[in-house]
Amino acid sequence: MSKLYRVNFICNGKTYELYAKQVQQSGLFGFIEISEFVFNSRARVVVDPSEEKLKTEFAGVERTYLPMHNILRIDQVDKLGTAKIHDGPSVMPFPSPLYTSKP
Repeated sequence: MSKLYRVNFICNGKTYELYAKQVQQSGLFGFIEISEFVFNSRARVVVDPSEEKLKTEFAGVERTYLPMHNILRIDQVDKLGTAKIHDGPSVMPFPSPLYTSKP
């Protein structure tokens, strides 16, 4: 069984929750690479509009690069949940430099 990750991050003032099979440090300094997005494909009568928006937004995207300071949390999970967009971030990351100078 392949690994599955739940990634929570902030984008345009909203909190996104996505599921992906690949999460790794990017070759681009300060970015995390996320690929092989997974969406809940179970047939349901009630359609979650935020999940449909995410499917549309990431349709055709092979991988995305997120700045490290926008990521709130990455969890390896057993089961696929529903991808979501929340109206506002529940936690605001504190901006900090990646490197600090040594005296």
